[in-house]
Amino acid sequence: MIYLKRFILPGEEKETDYKLDGMRPELDFSCYSGSGYPFGIFIRKYLNDIEFSSSVVIISGENGSGKSTLLNVIAEKLRLIRKTPFNRSPCFSDFVGLCRAEFQNDLPDRSEMITSDGVFDFLLDMRAVNDGIDASRNAIFKSYREDKARLQNEGYRLSSLDDYEELKKYNEIRRKTMPEYARKRMPGRDIPLHSNGESALDIFESAIKDNALYLLDEPENSLSAAHQKELADFISDSARFYGCQFIISSHSPFILSIKGAVVYDLDATPVTVRKWSELESIKEYYGLFKDRENEFKN
Repeated sequence: MIYLKRFILPGEEKETDYKLDGMRPELDFSCYSGSGYPFGIFIRKYLNDIEFSSSVVIISGENGSGKSTLLNVIAEKLRLIRKTPFNRSPCFSDFVGLCRAEFQNDLPDRSEMITSDGVFDFLLDMRAVNDGIDASRNAIFKSYREDKARLQNEGYRLSSLDDYEELKKYNEIRRKTMPEYARKRMPGRDIPLHSNGESALDIFESAIKDNALYLLDEPENSLSAAHQKELADFISDSARFYGCQFIISSHSPFILSIKGAVVYDLDATPVTVRKWSELESIKEYYGLFKDRENEFKN
């Protein structure tokens, strides 16, 4: 499914008119300047518009090539849901206002931009929760050991109905192992304790629903090679079978090699569509493995 068909950037003429009209005379419009950003970035690359002819379009390029900036501009223009802020210059909104978007199908309201910063924030939150769970579990273990020792040394007798709950606890201690006893009493016991990579993969799999547009900014961050492959397969299936469109910035060979994806190379001037195997970053991987090919034959 394709929702966003084409995205048109201001181009050199509109950027020049904006500067000459004196709308923001106090700003420095040199490329990558703090105040003029993102003016000047894409005209240097002769990037005027992007055609989204596939349900998976990937933006490739080295750090600083403008991948994340391009996704942020598109997300702002389309007013997509996003859970993390980003750095805005004084004229970022003006630049977005000069852009245009053309649609092939109506854009679903739940369309979203998911950033690597958002994933990191979630992982930090999960780590705090897990730390709290660990502290609670240790306290329960300590109580279990103390109560079990008291039970073994002194036994327990029901003296009144008021002691019934205490008796139930002692019976549980007698019947259950320490992990079984603790599991029932731990706060947040339904929260899975996963590694960072597993949790990051869970974020994408739970956030990406059917029939929506998703912008993913370097989703491979925090993911092992195996998990990157899983995510690439998930993205491919979501695009093929579940009505999703993806625009992704990525360095990952697993994501770049998604079958049928269109790859824009922001390192090229002018920016051009390339096969994933033609990208310089992929050639670096290929060269490494080719040079050490014999090490894989044993």
